[in-house]
Amino acid sequence: MTFKFKNISIHYEIFGQGPAVVLLHGFLESSTMWNYLIPKLSEKNTVLILDFPGHGKSETVHETHSMELMADVVNSLLKELKIQKATFVGHSMGGYVALAYAEKYVDSVEKLILLNSTTAEDSEERKQNRDRSLEIVDKIPEAYISMAIGNLFAENSREKFASEIEKLKNEAKAFPMEGIKAAIRGMRDRKDRTSVLKNFPRGKYIISASEDPIIPMDEIKTISEKTGAKLKTLPGGHLSTVENGQAVSDYLLSVL
Repeated sequence: MTFKFKNISIHYEIFGQGPAVVLLHGFLESSTMWNYLIPKLSEKNTVLILDFPGHGKSETVHETHSMELMADVVNSLLKELKIQKATFVGHSMGGYVALAYAEKYVDSVEKLILLNSTTAEDSEERKQNRDRSLEIVDKIPEAYISMAIGNLFAENSREKFASEIEKLKNEAKAFPMEGIKAAIRGMRDRKDRTSVLKNFPRGKYIISASEDPIIPMDEIKTISEKTGAKLKTLPGGHLSTVENGQAVSDYLLSVL
């Protein structure tokens, strides 16, 4: 299904009945990343998934897809579907969007769950790496996508999940390059939202991974302590829905 945001087509799907749960995918991912979780989560919930602009089957909106812009996309979809309140689960970049959404539309958020994500803004070094990524995407896009997706996994698990990694790479290679660059700019420019999570007045949770090569475990522990968010730690790397799908599913069902 699609809806229009600023005359741009945004792809979404909806499953089940009950309290609304919105699943927000990460960078170089799409709503397909949630396929394993949907059957169980939708038994007692209305589960909504969408492709962010420039990812999956959704078109590119602007030169920069800020976290605020993507939060507005989500809000427009919820209004379209007449969903007034939902629990948000955001993976990586999807967590950044969930935090931006909670800042702008806090009364519409029932619970907030960050999956392999952080409240922190990019460090200066990380921002410089984003700028280099923009250059690489222009010159050798397929090589960039292969490298970026491979780096989501713990080094010792890449061989085990080789077929899943290949599927992710092939899917991302079909995304518009302008959409990929727009997301890189949006992540680079995002602000720190630790205070947003700290001040969020309802259930807040972080699911992290002990060998995450993108977001250090020490950083997440500090954020959990600062914000009062409950922390669940799993083994593996940055893509816990692939490396530990059952554990993610079980934990989500326990807190929804």
